[in-house]
Amino acid sequence: MPVNARHVENSKITLTELMIPSYANFGGKIHGGILLSLMDKVAYACASKHSGNYCVTVNIDNVDFLNPVEVGDLVSLKASVNYVGKTSLVVGIRVTAENVKTGEVRHTNTSYFTMVAKDEANNPTIVPELVLEKKVEVRRFLEALKRRELKKEYEAGFSNLKKHTNPEKELSQLENERCQLALA
Repeated sequence: MPVNARHVENSKITLTELMIPSYANFGGKIHGGILLSLMDKVAYACASKHSGNYCVTVNIDNVDFLNPVEVGDLVSLKASVNYVGKTSLVVGIRVTAENVKTGEVRHTNTSYFTMVAKDEANNPTIVPELVLEKKVEVRRFLEALKRRELKKEYEAGFSNLKKHTNPEKELSQLENERCQLALA
């Protein structure tokens, strides 16, 4: 049974939240786990809106904290579906923090969440195709394909590397590293 296609614009979500003192870590900045939780929430909302189903997070790419988030900042998370497979969706999320006193806006994260749509029996279910109307939407879809391809290559290469790593023969690589060998 064919599933209707949906436009990128129809599932875009923006979540804005005030960063309060209870979100701060011991260094006085907003805890990365708080930001991850908000990103997961907005990814779920965006993916569910597109798919019309409950969605679960199966992968997160690129969680690099580029700038700190301060107590009192307004954090905005903008999410859109960048790619759809058969049962999966890639949601791109751009996170910014705004100092409400100065008006300064800082880009803090860009992340990609892979979500899988689930049916009532908790089985993966087909998601609607994505209608790409703008060049930026086409670019994001193609970038998601490339990220998926690069991830497969990386996983295959790293798996091969693990199989062929021989610590006894490669000890010399540790000479300029910050470690001390205390082998028994």
